[in-house]
Amino acid sequence: MNKFTIISGKTSEVLAKKLAEKLGANLLKTQLRVFEDGESKITIKGRLEKNKIIVIQSTYPPVDENLIQLLSIISKAKEIGTEVITVIPYMGYARQDKEFLPGEIITMKVIANLLKSVGTSKIIVVDIHSAIGLNYFNIKIQNVSAIPDLAKYFLKIKLKNPLVVSPDQGGKHRAKEFAKFLKTDFISLVKIRNRRTGKVEIKYTKFNEIIGRDLILVDDMISTGGSIIKATKFLKKQKCNRIFVACTHALLGNSAEKKIKKAGVTKIISTITIPGKTSIVDVSDVIVKAIL
Repeated sequence: MNKFTIISGKTSEVLAKKLAEKLGANLLKTQLRVFEDGESKITIKGRLEKNKIIVIQSTYPPVDENLIQLLSIISKAKEIGTEVITVIPYMGYARQDKEFLPGEIITMKVIANLLKSVGTSKIIVVDIHSAIGLNYFNIKIQNVSAIPDLAKYFLKIKLKNPLVVSPDQGGKHRAKEFAKFLKTDFISLVKIRNRRTGKVEIKYTKFNEIIGRDLILVDDMISTGGSIIKATKFLKKQKCNRIFVACTHALLGNSAEKKIKKAGVTKIISTITIPGKTSIVDVSDVIVKAIL
């Protein structure tokens, strides 16, 4: 009998297959039917055994639908398995980790309670948007980094005096880690966002650090691409060379990829936490280490 059984939700089938191969685990897929009223009916294809079960499902859009499916799969796995480890490569709602304005609900706290209630004993996430969200979990949760794997990809590209750039101060540590792997330096732009209007301004003054260099804009996720587009236009004015974008989670809603490239980005590189055209970098190794 295999030590692990992996149940793959519909959002993470590629990553689930890679994990199964590396763990020598039995892989069970799920069959999904969505009714006209929006309800999901999930059937696990194959026989569940009394061993450790790994459930893997990203909760990217439609977030609520994929979250309910994840909770349902965990609940079924708990009925039979000796332990349920949940891998959520992309954790939806991670941006709602505190009460920014009076009356706002901290949805990340709600999600944490739901995941515990259905029976998971450990959760593994990849580059969660905010570490604050981890504090709401009363079960084991491990946040692993895709930065080493993303950086390795760029080591294969011939770059002209590369400079790693964080589009805001919040990503400063991420850019620093990325730059360390490339053995180069980094900068962080100052992004000022009006929380009521959503309008963003970028400020930076050390322009000599940018001129003529290939830039790698590093972020944990790209949703609509607004911040990346703003940063790209700003950096292009400073006479840089090519601009690449590296991110863990490429949501790329509202034609974001097209808009980002139109702004002047040469290429967007993301991981397979969310499947898509830019999803090139494999993060299964770091997830396997967390499981074992």
